[in-house]
Order: sequence, then structure tokens, then C-alpha cells
Amino acid sequence: MKKAIVVGATGGTGAVITAELAKRGISVIAFGRSRQKLEELAARLGNPAHLSLAVGNASRPDDIAAAAKDADVLFHCANVPYHEMETKLIPLGESIMEAANRLGVKVVAIDGIYPYGKRQMDKVTEDHPKQPHTRKGKTRLAFEQMIFSSRWNNVRAMIVRLPDYYGPTANQASYLGGTLEAIAAGKMAFFIGNMKVPREYVYLPDAASMVVELAQHDHAYGQNWNIPGTGIISGREIVQIARQASGTKKPVIPLGRIGLSLLGLFVPVMKEIVEMLYLTEEPLRLSGEKYKRYIGKIPATSYADGITATIRELQQRK
Repeated sequence: MKKAIVVGATGGTGAVITAELAKRGISVIAFGRSRQKLEELAARLGNPAHLSLAVGNASRPDDIAAAAKDADVLFHCANVPYHEMETKLIPLGESIMEAANRLGVKVVAIDGIYPYGKRQMDKVTEDHPKQPHTRKGKTRLAFEQMIFSSRWNNVRAMIVRLPDYYGPTANQASYLGGTLEAIAAGKMAFFIGNMKVPREYVYLPDAASMVVELAQHDHAYGQNWNIPGTGIISGREIVQIARQASGTKKPVIPLGRIGLSLLGLFVPVMKEIVEMLYLTEEPLRLSGEKYKRYIGKIPATSYADGITATIRELQQRK
């Protein structure tokens, strides 16, 4: 990989992947809608000479093609509002794949665990049957089928799957992101799901390291790859670490089906989370055996270190 373009570079995953590419000295084009957000990202990274910025709309293939220049890998990190996933995810993906097909570049698409449906094994491998029972799971499975469609005859693609994630760039893009943002700001916070049930999360800088490593291996394309977190942790433990790091003790309120449904009357995205609550009650944990076998060691920042670093960086940005 000599040069990469990150589509959706200012989002949760896009920002850390851009940072990882820049850290490795790889020329990278950060592509996004907002010039201001792109410039803020560049400033946080120290404005490296091998980072360039491109403003455009990922829903327009011409914009991406014009920005990509000599890139040989495209990281698809763009996303759509959670409550608009069913109508907008596939058209966005098709736009990005159309641009990639014109350019003849490799594609690394970042996705989640929804297509797997309910857990059928302790640690879910890439061979786990995809039997989604939710609308969002079915949409995400259709997204996978679109990415690997034979109509993109000039593209080699892979899909990298992450569990719920956290980190300074996560913001509202993950269930845990908003919780940690509120705790860092010393405000009352919400926690989605049961705080007693241990679940898996991945620290975004760890995930970015693995994603970029995968992108540099030719044999990794044409496949799904699972990126595991650092074991499991309960919501109570997360809150304890975050409060200690922030020096605040405002209430953290768990949200179940009733709470999310009520909030959904005012915040549409909250209503949409209800159908995915099964993942907080019967957590699905990803296996990293394939990654270890074919790529190498899995970076694993402890929850104590990752959550503390996240809180402190969020506080510094205020």
C-alpha cells in the first residue's frame, strides 16, 4: 500500500484509521463532507506532510474518484444515521464501490456484527452462519453481499468486522461512545443495555492498527475478518473506571426497552436501538484466531488503560 484514501475520515473509525496510516508514514487522503472537521483532524495529527484533505460527498462517485488520485487502497468508513440505515446504507456503499471500480483500487470496508444474528458459539468466527433476525442485521448482510458482488469486476475487497467500540473519536457512533463523552464532561450519562452483563468492546486505536495491517496483506482480500476486543467487561466496571479517570460521579442511567422507547419519541435513533438490545442481553464475542493465524499478534489495550486514555483526551478537547 503506497497511498490510501479514507472515505468518512472524520467519523469514529475513519479518524483512527487515518491516524494509523499517517503514523506509519503512508500517504493518505482524508475524504469527508466538512472542511472544518477535516482540518481539525489534521491538526490533531500534527498536520503531517503526507496527509492531504479532500472535501466531497461520498454519495457521489465522481467526488471520490476525483479525490482519490493515485491511491491504491480505499477504506470505506462512511456511515449513515442509525435510524436511516435501511434506506441509505446500500446506496452509499454502491456509490463508494462504483468509484472504487472505476479506479481499480482495493477496498477495506468497516462493518459490525449485526449480520451474524444470535450467537451460536462461544467466540464467533468468520464462518459463523449469518442468520440475522433483525431489520438492521438483514440490511447489513445485504451490504456484505453488495460489497462482494461480481458487478465490481475491477475491485478486490474485504470486510472487517468490529464489536461495539470506544475511544476518543467514537462520539455517538457507538453505544459506549456517548456514555464516556458524558462522563468526561461531568454530566449525567445513559448506558444502553444491562450494566451487569459483561460484553465485548474494542479500543479504536487497537482496531485501526489491525485494520491497516490487514490492508497491507494481499491474501486478506476477498474475505471477512473479525477484530476482537480485549476480553469482556460489565457496564458497572466501565463506569467505575471512567468516573475515576474523570474525577466526577454524576449518575449513569441504564436504558432498557422501555427507556429507549420513551426516549425514541423525541430522539429517533433511540427507538431504533430497541431491536438490537438482544446483543446486550446475549452478548456476541468475536474470535481473533483467524487474524492471529494469518496476520500476527493482536494488540490489546486493557480496559483500564483504554477508558482512562479516552476520558482524558475527551477532557482535553473541551
